[in-house]
Amino acid sequence: MTRTKKAYAPGRAGIGRHLALGGLALLTLFPVILVLSTTLKTSQDVRVNPFGLFSSFSLENLRTAWTVGGFDGYLLNSILLSVPSTVLVVVLSTMAGYAFARLPFPGRTPAFYLVVLGLLVPFFTYMVPLYFQLRSMRLLDSLVGVNLVLASTQLAFGAWFMRAFFTDLPTEIEQAARIDGASEWQIFSRIMLPLVTSGMGALTVFTFLQNWNNFLVPLLYMPGGGYRPLTTGLYLFVGGRSVDIGPLAAGTLITILPVILLFVVLQRQVTQGLISGAVKG
Repeated sequence: MTRTKKAYAPGRAGIGRHLALGGLALLTLFPVILVLSTTLKTSQDVRVNPFGLFSSFSLENLRTAWTVGGFDGYLLNSILLSVPSTVLVVVLSTMAGYAFARLPFPGRTPAFYLVVLGLLVPFFTYMVPLYFQLRSMRLLDSLVGVNLVLASTQLAFGAWFMRAFFTDLPTEIEQAARIDGASEWQIFSRIMLPLVTSGMGALTVFTFLQNWNNFLVPLLYMPGGGYRPLTTGLYLFVGGRSVDIGPLAAGTLITILPVILLFVVLQRQVTQGLISGAVKG
């Protein structure tokens, strides 16, 4: 009897853990499911039964958000702001991480800690001086100016993140490449870079998520509203109209859907990057 209890105890514990994790997953996904359900319901059904899941089907809310709310333009603006800034962060952070991890230049350690110090400086401390600096450079209300600001807020984390991946690589790889006559750029681009693709994928998702959801930077540095992204557009859509839950849910769905799709595409790289970071830590 004792052996039987020991044999079944782990099974019951495993079922309990799976039920708890399933409940947490359902609790986490419920807001997304509710937004999707509200988006695909008729306006009348939203008013009568706001918490009923998929009780009707209509694309009216999506059409209203897309045309009346102007979310087609907001979506394009978000892409123009998030994609270039993300590419800039990933490219510069990867090169900086390699330099801080593998190149023995004078002052490497103090320079790295100076970069990491940027993680400790809140954006709120320099956002007003940065506004006047951008105005003097005529970069307000421009894609270039806002992309540079978005990239600058993520570079410190990106350099620190990628340095950890390059530090973990064995030195014998680059030593063998140097013996074979490879240049420093060839070592970086052809040998080291393919070994840190998981870190680059994870950094891409993290950076894109931060830039896509950034509300304050476009609001501050685009006072004329030339390239308002989805976050700012969603705020204006709520403030400029009577609150209509259906189109509001549709705008929210348009805002979160690209991030979900990006995570689905790069989920393997994100998982590998997080696992590698946990092992290094």
